[in-house]
Amino acid sequence: MTSSVTNSANVVFDPQIIRRFDVNGPRYTSYPTADRFVEAFDSDAYKLWLGKRNIGGISRQLSLYFHIPFCNTICYYCACNKIITKDHGRSAKYLKYLAKELDLQSRYLEGEDHEVAQLHWGGGTPTFLSHDEMRQLMAATKKHFRLIEDGEYSIEVDPRKVDRATVELLGELGFNRMSIGVQDFDENVQKAVNRIQSEEETFGVMEAARANGFKSISVDLIYGLPKQTVMGFNRTLDRVIASSPDRLSIYNYAHLPSLFKPQRRILESDMPNADSRLQILALAIRKLTEAGYVYIGMDHFAKPNDELAVAQRQGRLHRNFQGYSTHSDCDLLAFGISSIGKVGPTYSQNVKTLDEYYDRLDAGVLPVYRGIELNADDILRRAIIQALMCHFELSLESIEIAHLIDFKKYFAAEIEDLREMQAAGLVRIEDKWITVLPPGRMLVRAISMVFDKYLRADRQRTRYSKVI
Repeated sequence: MTSSVTNSANVVFDPQIIRRFDVNGPRYTSYPTADRFVEAFDSDAYKLWLGKRNIGGISRQLSLYFHIPFCNTICYYCACNKIITKDHGRSAKYLKYLAKELDLQSRYLEGEDHEVAQLHWGGGTPTFLSHDEMRQLMAATKKHFRLIEDGEYSIEVDPRKVDRATVELLGELGFNRMSIGVQDFDENVQKAVNRIQSEEETFGVMEAARANGFKSISVDLIYGLPKQTVMGFNRTLDRVIASSPDRLSIYNYAHLPSLFKPQRRILESDMPNADSRLQILALAIRKLTEAGYVYIGMDHFAKPNDELAVAQRQGRLHRNFQGYSTHSDCDLLAFGISSIGKVGPTYSQNVKTLDEYYDRLDAGVLPVYRGIELNADDILRRAIIQALMCHFELSLESIEIAHLIDFKKYFAAEIEDLREMQAAGLVRIEDKWITVLPPGRMLVRAISMVFDKYLRADRQRTRYSKVI
């Protein structure tokens, strides 16, 4: 396989270049990444920053994230923090404690009008919740926060557990964006990962979402799954493209069975080899770009008129724990086990188990167990990585003005490290700009890693998945 896949100046897929620079690295939903958080940043530190977020009279809008960990069945590929159960007694108890956390966090916030521009329910499977439970969680949220009229309110949906009545309820509750897990329609792949999902139920949910006023529908696919083939994934792509979702994500399956127990049920012998994975990815890029989708970055595509594509063209695209976003100026409050928030120059993460979560809230303590307060260097490097990941270019002058540095002196070692990538045609380094060229866009994680101070000091990257 030697040909390149091109979408004008948007993205170039060059398998030889990818093989050369495909390394293990972070997805940069934050910088510093979550594995750099420290337990010294605890609930008291987080409480302090909640109280300081509006200092100076500047009231930032809020983004809210709720982690719903419950799933009826286990998907073997999944690396999320989840609880497999059919017992709604467990979700009922969890919702009571989410309400406690909502009350506790809002109590420490300054001001009275807590305006929310974004809300996301992730999992696990948020649609595990019954209709009454969904109403209960949204009512508890609106008790403390005001959701603005034109905000982005999204939910992750498993089509196997959702009917038209549920989609109608989600619309009534205010959701206007939906992310639908598909992964692959190939029956052999579905059996190998224990996720049997028909096209009929999947597209039925999409039709119901459109009928109930959802502004954006996103479909998630995964390449590199067991039993996956180029021909099989080609059929999946044809069916998905015909359904015309607004956004698509083509995730790279990271097989890390030593870290994620469910993956131990996947046979190594069933996994596609490295060349097959690249062929599947090349096929996906070609078919999506030919269908008119714009490459946003990493593994995300969107229609040209979708808000993500518009935000990227206008320089407003941002990256956070939910992936690419159009809201860059929000503080993110996170609720539920293992969820990660961002307030001011800080990140914080909640405890990971239900018992710890319940114990802390019973004691009237915020369930934060680790986090980090960014220093000036962290904030500087975060700005650089955000610019590269979201816009594929970096204005050296704007960084110098915003952070009062001499870029070429401060990052002399990093610029030197970029020379190999420049020689390979991945980046262009100029007097005032660093630009990620079309062949480098698929490898933007590897390019961003050059500016990661923690990785430069710690070359142990096996904890991360491959870039491609």
